[in-house]
Amino acid sequence: MCGIVGYVGAKPAIEVVVDGLARLEYRGYDSAGVAVLTGGALKTVKRAGKLANLREALASEVTSAPSEAVAEGGTLGLGHTRWATHGQPNDRNAHPHTDCSAAIAVVHNGIIENFASLRAELEERGHELASDTDTEVVAHLLEEQITGSGGLTEAMRRVCRRLEGAFTLVAAHAAEPDVVVGARRNSPLVVGRGDGENFLASDVAAFIAHTRDAIELGQDQVVELRRDEVTVTGFDGKPVPVREYHVDWDVSAAEKGGYDYFMLKEIAEQPRAVADTLLGRVGVDGRLTLDEMRLSDDELRDVDKIIIVACGTAYHAGMIAKYAIEHWAQLPCEVELASEFRYRDSILTRSTLVIAISQSGETMDTLMALRHAREQRARVLGICNVNGSTIPRECDGVLYTHAGPEIAVASTKAFLTQLVAVYLVALYLAQVRGTKWGDEVFAMVQLLSSMPDKVDKVLETMEPVRVLARSLADERCVLFLGRHVGYPVAMEGALKLKELAYMHAEGFAAGELKHGPIALIEEGLPVVVVVPPRARRVLHDKIVSNIQEIRARGARTIVIAEEGDESVVPYADTLLRVPAVPTLLQPLVATVPLQVFACELATAKGHDVDQPRNLAKSVTVE
Repeated sequence: MCGIVGYVGAKPAIEVVVDGLARLEYRGYDSAGVAVLTGGALKTVKRAGKLANLREALASEVTSAPSEAVAEGGTLGLGHTRWATHGQPNDRNAHPHTDCSAAIAVVHNGIIENFASLRAELEERGHELASDTDTEVVAHLLEEQITGSGGLTEAMRRVCRRLEGAFTLVAAHAAEPDVVVGARRNSPLVVGRGDGENFLASDVAAFIAHTRDAIELGQDQVVELRRDEVTVTGFDGKPVPVREYHVDWDVSAAEKGGYDYFMLKEIAEQPRAVADTLLGRVGVDGRLTLDEMRLSDDELRDVDKIIIVACGTAYHAGMIAKYAIEHWAQLPCEVELASEFRYRDSILTRSTLVIAISQSGETMDTLMALRHAREQRARVLGICNVNGSTIPRECDGVLYTHAGPEIAVASTKAFLTQLVAVYLVALYLAQVRGTKWGDEVFAMVQLLSSMPDKVDKVLETMEPVRVLARSLADERCVLFLGRHVGYPVAMEGALKLKELAYMHAEGFAAGELKHGPIALIEEGLPVVVVVPPRARRVLHDKIVSNIQEIRARGARTIVIAEEGDESVVPYADTLLRVPAVPTLLQPLVATVPLQVFACELATAKGHDVDQPRNLAKSVTVE
């Protein structure tokens, strides 16, 4: 949610900031704004709606009053794309926000939970607040504190100690023309270190065109940026150690590369992403190794229960992980919605392993769930795509998926790489605990290594899926059915259709059909059925019976089945083939047609595939 960019250097700040905001559009937003220090004053322009509206306003300023335009001059600036929490998405509530004299500008991600009482205090002291946001109180609090020693940086530390909630703040002060200050608590902020210039952003994508050298900021830290200096302290003012790292992808990875949408590009990148997730996982001794595990074999052997916490698409990956972990590692496994996990009396002990799955590593519900688990003394393992994000830093171990940037809001390659990651975790546990022989683990890893070619083969045969999707553009509802690991795949297919096409879609366990959902079947209703491999004979035969049941009641059956499965042919109005693979690995190939289906159907409806309405890429508030 929301995007933040801060810059100090020698380049025109407006260009750096607006370009950075454009690279953060995928996060979801409803307004945008910038503040640039020029001519000794902070000049602010902000507009509701898409970034194009802000660009138009900036261009209009140049035309009407070039000497006063924000776009003219200035080598220090802030920018923001806002996803509304407090106050409607309009020009007045867009960021940046300023103090009474407009000498201080602030942008903010997150929620300040005690803003109402702080606002009341400020108004009692004579401050006039112009917006409905929680953010504006920070600008006025900084105004009061900046009169003391230490300038904007010390003022930020003092203000942060008064704030409650989750927040990232970036601020500038007209009286300090070479300083940008940032602060974070429970919300992402990363430093980009350049040559004679430095950057702040909520995501490295914002500055990847300028530098790939980054510094991760920890919890409750304040950073001061100057052209040639970066200083990080805690909220208490004490210096803190920092971790610098190099981003292992370049600007081309964050651009569309000739595709109409980032989502199309990311679907096409899935074979490479799966291969990258598998890269370097087998040691010279033939045993599986995981990066940054940080949990010893003895600790893993002590585990007697696993709980997976995740949200949205990652939750569906967790549901599939349950089958793999219980089958290979012989451990009981529960899967919980992270948003619900800490609000019930979960039974956690030191022998419980909690696995937190998050593409961004900043998903607030998942972060709070893992903190709750740590408070109960459980061990926590993170599965994440973003190096240096919060969730990996707070876990006992982490497995990075190495999928590269995922820009589209609807997750595709992150899902497939999360599946590979959870398979690796399940096999690693089996190896450590001795529930699988070493050659069995190695054989399964070899099967996983063949999956990029299988996914590529699926992608080569997607034209019938696109034709099908366009034919269903006027439908109001689509149902999805699956069994075993096909059930989470069905749920993921339904989620994609909801996200992108704004259609009613539901994923059901096929065995539950007769327990209520069959009442939804009517003449012509499209029903997508994920058929298990024939090797799981009982599951396969049962779902073929389900297909017969719904077809007899008039449903339009869309069947996803493995190559060579002829038993489904008489009952499929549309048959989509995927390569034959082991049952547990089938989601890696069966999910891809559903991604393409949702993307094409949404395009046929005229929707913005990369930025669906009301959604954000990284949900950093509860």
